[in-house]
Amino acid sequence: MTAYLLQLVLMIALVGGLAVLALWLYRRLQPGMAFGSRERALRIIDAQPMGPMSRLAVVEFAGKRYLIAVSRGRVDRIAEADAPNFVVPDA
Repeated sequence: MTAYLLQLVLMIALVGGLAVLALWLYRRLQPGMAFGSRERALRIIDAQPMGPMSRLAVVEFAGKRYLIAVSRGRVDRIAEADAPNFVVPDA
């Protein structure tokens, strides 16, 4: 009986470890993404909720910043400006 319980505990730990490893690998090796970190072409600078289903966001892409309105099923560009020269530190 003791050997059975020990074997059961070890198998549960092994299956749990394999599940954690699988989730980690899935996150790291998502289809279409390089292994490890990569430089992203798009960066969300800031976002502000405007209501329960809408928000304003500042997005940086190709050296420009875009102010966009995002609502259910729709994205509208409101304004466009050149990105400033300084680098915004990632939090």
